[in-house]
Amino acid sequence: MNRHDFLSAIHASYKPRSYLEIGINDGRGLQRSHTRTIGVDPAYRIVAEVDCDLMLARATSDDFFARENPIARFPEGVIDLTFIDGLHIFEYALRDFMNTERLSGPNSVIILDDMLPRTVAEAARDRHTVEWTGDVFKVAQVLERYRPDLVVIPLDTTPTGLLLVLGADPTNTVLKDNYDSILAEYVSEDPQVVPEEILQRTHAADPVKVTESSIWGELAAARSGGSAAEAIQSLRTLRGTASYVSNPPAPRPWPPVKAAPAAKPAPAAKAPQQPPTLVRRVRRAIKNRL
Repeated sequence: MNRHDFLSAIHASYKPRSYLEIGINDGRGLQRSHTRTIGVDPAYRIVAEVDCDLMLARATSDDFFARENPIARFPEGVIDLTFIDGLHIFEYALRDFMNTERLSGPNSVIILDDMLPRTVAEAARDRHTVEWTGDVFKVAQVLERYRPDLVVIPLDTTPTGLLLVLGADPTNTVLKDNYDSILAEYVSEDPQVVPEEILQRTHAADPVKVTESSIWGELAAARSGGSAAEAIQSLRTLRGTASYVSNPPAPRPWPPVKAAPAAKPAPAAKAPQQPPTLVRRVRRAIKNRL
């Protein structure tokens, strides 16, 4: 299952009242939404056809979240579903999660993209390959260490995995309180140290099994009151159900090397043109007279 198919499945079964997408690029993620939506990207170039009540914010995610009421468009005052696919740098992705959580609720769904790099080259902070996740995989490590209250499920989607996060608590300040020390520990120069469990996806869940879970209906029902906490916790049993076989693509250099334009063939020599027939006859007549 690829990332966009997973998004489509969650939209269909969870039926969010509101959807936020950070890093909309060409709009293929927005294409999955049919609800009130906000898309954030400083340089979007939408080419996909979208069919939703859409507000576009041409801004960085930091600037968007710094607005007085960034989700004023959502009458519920909460984000039901968020897809984070912004800048592929650890601290930016971590801030995107922190800012999203403070505007989410306990029954909200947060999904982060590019969380399972297939090679160390893909995980570089300084991009040098076409296929690139950056070092955002570290967000999962931080959440599992500092926020054990959250349900964090890596998903074996193509091409570079997702991270599903449930049980958001907008009042929790642990990440904010420890932000500087987290960066001091987790930000490192390339090459990044990518755990084997990430490269081999040994702890990842089968995304099909996750979409088939009854949790989505329970989460949607709990928005009207109640709690789906027990059902959320049950998703932990799906970790490790992925049957991933590592077959990473050969790295392609970034930026792409443009092929030199083919040399134009030399023009063929033109055969000498013969004068028109009438001209030849006149010339012959003059020559005979002489």
